[in-house]
Amino acid sequence: MTSHLLSVDSLSRERVEHLLRVARRVEPIAQRRQITRVLEGAVLGNLFFEASTRTRVSFNAAFCRLGGSVCDTTGFTFSSMAKGESLYDTSRVMSGYVDAIVMRHPEQGSVSEFAQATNVPVINGGDGPGEHPSQALLDLYTIDKEFSRLGKSLAGAHLLLTGDLKFGRTVHSLIKLLSLFDPMHITLVSPPGLEMPDHLIDLVVSRGHRIEQRQSLASDFRDLDVIYTTRIQKERFTEEMSENFTGVSREFIVDRAFMNRHCAQDTIVMHPLPRDSRPEANDLDPDLNGDPRLAIFRQTDNGIPIRMAIFATLLGVEELIERDRRDVRWFVPEKIGVDDADC
Repeated sequence: MTSHLLSVDSLSRERVEHLLRVARRVEPIAQRRQITRVLEGAVLGNLFFEASTRTRVSFNAAFCRLGGSVCDTTGFTFSSMAKGESLYDTSRVMSGYVDAIVMRHPEQGSVSEFAQATNVPVINGGDGPGEHPSQALLDLYTIDKEFSRLGKSLAGAHLLLTGDLKFGRTVHSLIKLLSLFDPMHITLVSPPGLEMPDHLIDLVVSRGHRIEQRQSLASDFRDLDVIYTTRIQKERFTEEMSENFTGVSREFIVDRAFMNRHCAQDTIVMHPLPRDSRPEANDLDPDLNGDPRLAIFRQTDNGIPIRMAIFATLLGVEELIERDRRDVRWFVPEKIGVDDADC
């Protein structure tokens, strides 16, 4: 792996598989059964110039689980960048304070520009409609864990990606990551105007995968292994798109009725969150809460071991973890959520 994690493009299949192995090794620490101090004394700079809850806190927790500490910065309002400082200058200044940086920025390509000024590891926490590589890794890790539990293989699997495929950076990174593996069947369904970019479809097809595009979820689906649905990214719409967008109809919603009609008992449902639970949003329906096929909370939990693996690998301590762990002393519940399914 390079010294940064800016894009899925920097990852080979071998590197991805290495990260998954490290993530599996740190699971007991991520699950609060054990602790380690391999990053004791190290400081993470979390620079989020765009609103975030899950990603920011997940990176914080992952770094702390490895024994490090975090300096957290969010928003532009009081930032020196609001005073005209360049990304280059900000990068060099922050690199003098911290040992690793996670950055989220509303402009595509900004994190890569930021990383050019430093040798301190920089991780892309999301750059506008561009990429979200750590999310793609945790999504793949989730699929791998779920398939292992169900006795399935990724090779030949049928995945449905639905929702906002144009501005959804999570699906952009995920489909590129999936393309590194053995051929599979990927079906794309999105509202008009929110289709997956052609260059990503061309890339995946060139690597031997089967891509199918459909107009709605009213089609006949019989063999789905994974459903990955995303929120409509209205905040990334142009002014013209916002004026013409009339909302998402029910034919694009994944709910219990859709699952019972089209899916098997071992189909898993994923979503990068947040999901818009307002009825008019027609996002992933809350009526699936408690259904064991709903993997969204197992998915978010998996963000901790994956991001721990990213930090451990970039900072070169992954081989030290086995020698530096002990059991926790505080109470940890068997289930984190009251609605968590037995899987």
